[in-house]
Amino acid sequence: MMTTNTRPPAAAERGSIALEVAVVAPALLLLVGLVVGAGRIALAEQAVQQAAAQAARDTSLARTPSAGVTAGRATAARVLSGQGLDCTSSSTSVSAAALGYPPGQPGTVTVDVSCRVSLSDLAVPGLPGAKTLRATSVMPRDSYVAP
Repeated sequence: MMTTNTRPPAAAERGSIALEVAVVAPALLLLVGLVVGAGRIALAEQAVQQAAAQAARDTSLARTPSAGVTAGRATAARVLSGQGLDCTSSSTSVSAAALGYPPGQPGTVTVDVSCRVSLSDLAVPGLPGAKTLRATSVMPRDSYVAP
């Protein structure tokens, strides 16, 4: 029994691989860029949250409101730089008035950290040039320690 070959001649298939690559490659590059951008944002959010939490803890251990503000800001800056996060601009707001309360009165300290992360080096359509990330952490003060 004889089978017939219905495949087109080889000349008809020339260039089809190049055309397929030209169509699929940009979509794959876009997908890789989006994954890298999402990963960078997720890591930056985690670093900002960690900076706020550690800054709030260090603020709550201070004896006076002014020492708490200084400790909170220094800790936030140290943690952000220690995480390798390159903020184009950052700010740390520390509310430490509760550290001046008399012994026995409960209170909390609050630290708000924000960091603007650049995404412009990814050059992916749809991604913003930069994203501002914010995290807030609240920590109780030790109400039985005198200021």
